[in-house]
Amino acid sequence: MRSWWRKKAAPAGEEAAAAAPAAAASPATGGTGAAAESVLRRLEWKVIRRLDGVLQGDYRTLLRGTGLDLADLREYQVHDDVRHIDWNVTARMQQPHVRVFTEDREMAAWFLLDLSPSVDFGSGELRKRNVSAEFVTVLARVLTRHGNRVGAMLYGSGVDTVIPTRTGRRHVLHLLHSMLERPATPEGGGTRLQELLGSAANLIKRRSTIFVVSDFISEPGWERPLAQLAQRHEVVAVRVLDPLELDLPDLGLLTLRDAETGEQVVVDTHDAGFRKRFARIAAQREAELREALTRAGVDALELSTDADLADAVVRFVDMRKRRAQLGAGGLPAHLRGSGAPATQRHAA
Repeated sequence: MRSWWRKKAAPAGEEAAAAAPAAAASPATGGTGAAAESVLRRLEWKVIRRLDGVLQGDYRTLLRGTGLDLADLREYQVHDDVRHIDWNVTARMQQPHVRVFTEDREMAAWFLLDLSPSVDFGSGELRKRNVSAEFVTVLARVLTRHGNRVGAMLYGSGVDTVIPTRTGRRHVLHLLHSMLERPATPEGGGTRLQELLGSAANLIKRRSTIFVVSDFISEPGWERPLAQLAQRHEVVAVRVLDPLELDLPDLGLLTLRDAETGEQVVVDTHDAGFRKRFARIAAQREAELREALTRAGVDALELSTDADLADAVVRFVDMRKRRAQLGAGGLPAHLRGSGAPATQRHAA
């Protein structure tokens, strides 16, 4: 299956009532500077204020630097970068030692935004495009308030917009406004996520933190460019999804449309066998996607249209905090004495 099917046919009154909330909130419907300001204020009040209280002391887990100021020397541990070994001290102490540097917090963060037709899907009030826009706005505002610069590359049927890295609230509004006013991408061609990743590799030269925000419904071939990008940068895969893409309920006879190509098919969701096959294929795709992200060596964050954004960000930060503890050779408190391997990987 090239992409997930989207509901097309329904009684006119029900379709209009169901579509109205999503259309009103969706960036695909267009927007103005006032609309961007309204969305940012709402997120500052409902989400960012919550994160301010939760992330105190954990800010570095969101965006880690590569500073050059020597802070300390300590014995080498299994997960340390061998490039940081101080060979003079190692020879003198007869024990490998590594340099510990103070991190430079003024780093650039880039958002690679997949805004292809499949992200316009949503089975509830929010579409995946809404979730993507809100996540980018929240992260960009949190990061710029700490002096970091953020930029974005927007992909529809190709990379058509590049927003250079800057800081400040006005820049976040500009980024959000660019997403809100963006017209919907015409159907007819599949998503080629590798084009977005390749363009990012050519454009972003200085080491940065890169958030790839996508539903990862794409033609094959994006895995290798993602892994290559992760070799130079710190990459986070932010996957947006909708519950209906994983489990199809009993809704009777439906005409479904492929969000990428416009192709249509009639299915009988009352057929329990069909629903089981759909769930099996969806579960297989989920497993393959997570395996591909693991092979690429990137952290992954999943954002669902029916989940709380702040809770998802907090879980992700907690995962990265534990990962940093493991990377420093330590173990979280709940693993000490448990015999868990030091290489254990924590998922969000």
